[in-house]
Amino acid sequence: MDFHILRQLARQPHTTQREFAKMLCVSLGRINYCMNALLDKGWIKAQNFQRSDKKLAYAYLLTPEGIDTKARITARFLKRKRAEYDALKAELEQLTA
Repeated sequence: MDFHILRQLARQPHTTQREFAKMLCVSLGRINYCMNALLDKGWIKAQNFQRSDKKLAYAYLLTPEGIDTKARITARFLKRKRAEYDALKAELEQLTA
């Protein structure tokens, strides 16, 4: 979950918790819990900003530590996906041989 949140915040820091919940198909409470954990870890910081509908909202920005963490998580994610790809490719080769 952290990977998806950090990746989205790098792209669009004004994403709301409600938008995250909808994108990831999880409850708003779960997103709130995850966002608070990321804040506590120091990976993101929250800043107030004025939305066009005149309501106050938050922009969640990656901290330097958050950027480093996102890079490490991304590398692990890609390594896992490459291993899955290689295993699937080998299985397909066996099935078609």
